[in-house]
Amino acid sequence: MYIHSSRHEAREETSQKLGESGWGQPPAGLPHFERGELPVTLQGRALLPEDDGYSDETRTYNLRIDVRPGVVIAAASARDVQPAVRLAAAKGAPIAAMATGHAMQPVPIGPDAVLVSTRAMRGITVEAEARTARIEAGVTWGEAVAEITKFGLAPLNGASPSVGVVGFVLAGGHSPTLGRAYGYAADHVNSIEVVTADGKLRTVTAVSDPELFFGLRGGKGNFGIVTAVEIELFPITTLYGGSIFFPGKSATAVLDAYREWVKTVPDSMSSSAALLRMPDAPTLPEPLRGKQVVSIRISCTDPSENAAALVEPLRTVTTPIMDTVREMPYADCASIHSDPVDPTAVLERAGLLRELTPETVDALVAVTEETTAPPDLLEIRHLGGAFARQPGVPNAISYRDAAFTLFIANIGGSIDANAIESAQTMAIERLRPWCTGYTLLSFMSDADTTEQGYTPEVYRRLASLKQRVDPFNLFRLNHNICPEV
Repeated sequence: MYIHSSRHEAREETSQKLGESGWGQPPAGLPHFERGELPVTLQGRALLPEDDGYSDETRTYNLRIDVRPGVVIAAASARDVQPAVRLAAAKGAPIAAMATGHAMQPVPIGPDAVLVSTRAMRGITVEAEARTARIEAGVTWGEAVAEITKFGLAPLNGASPSVGVVGFVLAGGHSPTLGRAYGYAADHVNSIEVVTADGKLRTVTAVSDPELFFGLRGGKGNFGIVTAVEIELFPITTLYGGSIFFPGKSATAVLDAYREWVKTVPDSMSSSAALLRMPDAPTLPEPLRGKQVVSIRISCTDPSENAAALVEPLRTVTTPIMDTVREMPYADCASIHSDPVDPTAVLERAGLLRELTPETVDALVAVTEETTAPPDLLEIRHLGGAFARQPGVPNAISYRDAAFTLFIANIGGSIDANAIESAQTMAIERLRPWCTGYTLLSFMSDADTTEQGYTPEVYRRLASLKQRVDPFNLFRLNHNICPEV
């Protein structure tokens, strides 16, 4: 994971020009942190690498991500985030926030950096009548769904219950359960509480700062450290959902049937197809252990009898190994994908498909069979529906015309990382004829450039915003948007 030299040069040029404009010049040299410099009026704690608790605050879900900041601010509230940002600005140090450590880290968080751990910021306030929830930066989707569903409501959540809500929303937020019905999570944000590079805590709305509100929703961590979001909720209490598992040898037939089936379904039907190499683990149902399978994941908001009729054509393609699709409480939606909960090592690549043809299906199946390090997971998620529509208040999410997401992952195991990266690159190349060349923000890997997430027009707009709110690029330990100079 490296920063391209051209980006270093751009940052140096930015610092020089903006230093002349009155912002002041950051200190030269590599930042180093002394205990006497750390904030002392915190509700949480300031931790150096030798301190107890440092390893707990820097642990990640993805064990391939190495996080070793020079100092950690374990924030208990938004008020703790402000001195952390001011410390980074005074030292000329990059700063990042982390709740769960799911997201791929395109550049290292090393000893020159300040890390704000938001794990302790766990507040959730649901306003049932208004159908909104205020969610703090340390809350995971598992926690949020459990609380919100008590009120007979549902959020636009992710597949994994261990993903942080705020990071998910800032990256756009592709919901595999309700997305085709309602759109991206970022399309349904009312306000965002954020500490910007000047150390101020702001509540940003479409009225208070339309441009910053635009950039935060899809700009990931480029414009500040978000401490809470207020999101819209939906009156959904049950789903017709689950997974249908077929033998791996049926992959072509199942994907061909799925390709035709998605052309017929309403926006109430969200789905994906995954080619999986299941581990031989005792926690899995016996019919799936150690098997290659094809899984069709279903989430439909229609009444169960209508949804069952929609799904029936898939059930008759061939005999399933297992079929878990049923009417379920929305609180059980994580069971549809059953993503691993425990920390593990993950290498991944992603893209967007403009179409799914018979030739695309052949290429997808070949990728799982012919590479030297075949993926453990190759998934395509059906887009369209509300994903394709612009929200009432525009945001930075681009490329809404794509037909499917593409996601490739190798999980755990002892295969050499170089072999996996090479195989994943070959897989992306093989699928390139059907790819748009861009990537959904939620799935960007460390191999993707920031520009792959945005249209040129949106990227220029974000770069201009970056110049206004973070001219020295404090928030750069991410898929970085450099300030426009």
